Amino acid sequence: MRSPANYISVDGLSFSYPSHRVLSDVSLTVNRGSVVGLIGENGAGKSTLLALIAGDLEPDVGVIRLPADTGFIAQETSLPFEAPANALIDQAVAPIRAIESTITELSEQLGDTTGDAGDVAERFDAALSAAEEWGVWSLDSRIEEVLGGLGIAGIDRSTPIRQLSGGQRRRFALAALLLQPASAMILDEPTNHLDDSSVDFLISELGAFNGPVLLASHDRYFLDNVATELVDLDPALGPEGGRGEEVKQAMSFGGGFSDYLSERETRRRRWAQLHTAQEAERAKLENSAGIEETDIFHRSVSKSESKISTKFYADRAAKTQGNRVRSARNRLDELERFTIPAPPKPLEFRGIPDFQRHGAGEPVEVRKVAVHSRLPELDFRIDPGQHILVEGPNGAGKSTLLSVLEGTVTPTAGEIILPDGLRIARLKQDDAWSRAQLATPAESVFADLLTGAGDGPDLVEMGLLTEASARTPVGDLSLGQRRRVSLGLILASPPDLLLLDEPTNHLSLALSEELEAAIEKFPGRVLLASHDRWIRRRWTGKRISLS
Repeated sequence: MRSPANYISVDGLSFSYPSHRVLSDVSLTVNRGSVVGLIGENGAGKSTLLALIAGDLEPDVGVIRLPADTGFIAQETSLPFEAPANALIDQAVAPIRAIESTITELSEQLGDTTGDAGDVAERFDAALSAAEEWGVWSLDSRIEEVLGGLGIAGIDRSTPIRQLSGGQRRRFALAALLLQPASAMILDEPTNHLDDSSVDFLISELGAFNGPVLLASHDRYFLDNVATELVDLDPALGPEGGRGEEVKQAMSFGGGFSDYLSERETRRRRWAQLHTAQEAERAKLENSAGIEETDIFHRSVSKSESKISTKFYADRAAKTQGNRVRSARNRLDELERFTIPAPPKPLEFRGIPDFQRHGAGEPVEVRKVAVHSRLPELDFRIDPGQHILVEGPNGAGKSTLLSVLEGTVTPTAGEIILPDGLRIARLKQDDAWSRAQLATPAESVFADLLTGAGDGPDLVEMGLLTEASARTPVGDLSLGQRRRVSLGLILASPPDLLLLDEPTNHLSLALSEELEAAIEKFPGRVLLASHDRWIRRRWTGKRISLS
């Protein structure tokens, strides 16, 4: 059920895919002027919840309220590839330009004395008010401001969308969202493909927006600087404590991201403690309920007692023990009705297996390599075991450099010297899956692509997927879960040179931390391209800066 409102809210929302349930009794509210960030493991239902609110999916049960003119940008944007980039902008601002046309028409009608002047004047005043609210008179400068803030002002807007890079397409879609007249906004991973200045611009835009904003993001810096509240979709106990407490989704946390992590860990510890105490009590009650009255009798009656006293004590013991057994069984029934399930075990990335390195003592040499209009001339080397960070704004050539090293792009100048037998693998920004692979369970795709025989380590053993998600068709997994499968394919058979293109894109924050720790310990060579400020702020190795 959906109804209009000037805020965003969901009440008692549940949703299931054919193979599994994703959301159970989720409730949350986003008021005007608030920016609420969704947190949770890959597959917890963040994108599903946003799609339900946006109307792209229908809930099994629950009520959704939001403004009719809510703007939405999904993780995977579907754009008219043959249309020019400017078509997105024109479509977004068309309602605002229409206000100006309405004002012109109504001003002409005001001079016509044959009509209802009062009605025309009222509509004219409303149009003027809308023009002021949406900046009709400064719309062209506003368009340039948004395109410049997102780093795409210099792109020829007559360029077909299909000729733009993935990052450029994403930023044009985001610009269209910011330019359209909307009373609320829903954003799914909005900082993907954005550089620092673009992220800062988006933070300022959302901070100045006076409507409700609901977003899902893996970007810790972004969340720390934009969110007024965080909602965790992972299962959690409420803050009240006590026996029989209900496990819920969509628990709310105030404060910044660091505050959230601290409070979340406190609640997880309390959950584990309550569950441990519950199970200890359960074992004790089961033991008490299973003891027969005769057991107590034989343990408590002296052999020297007379038959009369024996019967007296036996009757009393039977009555006492019967009361105890009934009490224990009643308490067990109560425990069963209000049981606290075991807290979910966090996924733990277990590192990269040992491997035999090839070309161990020889460097990879990049000698004055360039790609016309895509990559400036570069001259560097990657020594055995060396890790290098590649940084720079969108379009500077980071992905192109990785493609050159991978061998999928031929440089227009220079040469690359690779040691004999050097094995290279790359994790791309966007994972590509065939139609057959999307229909196959993740564990089978992993085994087939890795060994062709189905043996070797699996995604569950590596801590990348749960058993349930490993049995799920790849096409039904979230983007983050698909990213984990791609990551598993590389790390289960590690290369000598590991090329990572925005490796934390779509990954949960917890797994991003584990991946970074594993990369740091990786004995081979690493070339990592990333916008992630958290990675770049902590990087202590060599850097290559592109501009």
